[in-house]
Amino acid sequence: MDIINAFWVGGILCVLAQLLIDFTKLTPARILVGAVVLGVILSGVGVFDYLTDFAGAGVTVPLVGFGHLMAQGVRDAIDEKGAIGILSGGLTASSAGIAAAIVFSLIASLVSKSRMKK
Repeated sequence: MDIINAFWVGGILCVLAQLLIDFTKLTPARILVGAVVLGVILSGVGVFDYLTDFAGAGVTVPLVGFGHLMAQGVRDAIDEKGAIGILSGGLTASSAGIAAAIVFSLIASLVSKSRMKK
C-alpha cells in the first residue's frame, strides 16, 4: 500500500505542475521555485511530516521534498549555531543533492551533443 500511496500522491503533484504549465503563463522555472517554496511552507506548518508518513517517496523525491530538506536544515542549524544557521543550514542539509545535480549535469553535457533549437 505504501507504493500505491507514493505513486498517487507524487502523481497529483506532477499533474498540478503540468496544469500550471498548460493553463497559466508561468514559466517552468517559476513553477519549480513554487514547488520548493510549497515544501518549505508545508514543513513550516508541520504538515510535511504527516505527508511523509502517508506517501513516503511520493512527496520527498519531488522538489517539494527539497524545500522541506532546506527548511529542516535551517531549523536544525539555528538550534545548533544560532542566527548564522539561517544562512548555512539549508545549504548544509541539501549539499549532497546539489553536488549530485552538478556532477550528473556535467556528465550529461559531456555525453550529449549540443545543437541549436529550431
